[in-house]
Amino acid sequence: MVIRRPPLIAALHYAVLVTLLVVMVGPLVWMIRVALLDKALSISGEVLFSGAVTLQNFADLFAEGSLARYLFNSLFVAAVVTAGNVLFCVMVGYALARFRFLSSRLTFMSIVIVMMIPVHIVIIPLYLICLKGGIYDTYWALILPFLVNPVGIFLARQYIESIPPSMEEAARVDGASEMRILLSVVMPLCKPVIAVLAVLAFITNWNSFLFPFILTSGDELRTLPVALALMQGHQAVDWQHLMAGSTVAVLPVMALFFVMQRQVVSGITAGGIKQ
Repeated sequence: MVIRRPPLIAALHYAVLVTLLVVMVGPLVWMIRVALLDKALSISGEVLFSGAVTLQNFADLFAEGSLARYLFNSLFVAAVVTAGNVLFCVMVGYALARFRFLSSRLTFMSIVIVMMIPVHIVIIPLYLICLKGGIYDTYWALILPFLVNPVGIFLARQYIESIPPSMEEAARVDGASEMRILLSVVMPLCKPVIAVLAVLAFITNWNSFLFPFILTSGDELRTLPVALALMQGHQAVDWQHLMAGSTVAVLPVMALFFVMQRQVVSGITAGGIKQ
């Protein structure tokens, strides 16, 4: 049965949706519009709504050669960290969900407590560990500390607990090892939560500014968010090139979400209906 809303309620509902759409999409449209403006033009309202369009800002950034390097660094670090998060979080989540050992409950409670600790607290210890460990200003410093995270372990553990263990027991009867069961039985059943983990890990590391800024010092390892932040001058801001770089930075995240949106929605829905 279709429930019809009163016209006033329906109009208010659509007005709220349109307002939210403008608030969320408006900055993105403004960024792309400024990126397509000629550098000589100001970013006043009149120019923003004019028909002037150029791709010169993007060409300038790639012609300098540094943007491609920053883009590669961000893609490489985010891809490796995402793969590590998916593998290690599911492994730990599987162990906590399926095996009962003396400290399993204590380990899970520790993970929940770590989730409540602000990440900024570990900046100085992490900096000193990387410095003393000899990996400061290397790819290892950008990758190793972030290969697993407590939120991912929590999500994986909760999802795996909702899966009936009958298929795993059948695999054990057939002589499969625990690693084989994890890779061939559990992980295919965890596609929705793996998609959520992958998107969260990729976006978090792709947008990360503070840790790459602190754990590296050279230009060679600079990631895209750090490079964009350093493009801003003390006296003036080159808005056209800054917005062009920001537009390039948004594209991989949007592409990843559009590719995995079905699995992400499925994972969120599965979590929402879980008792």
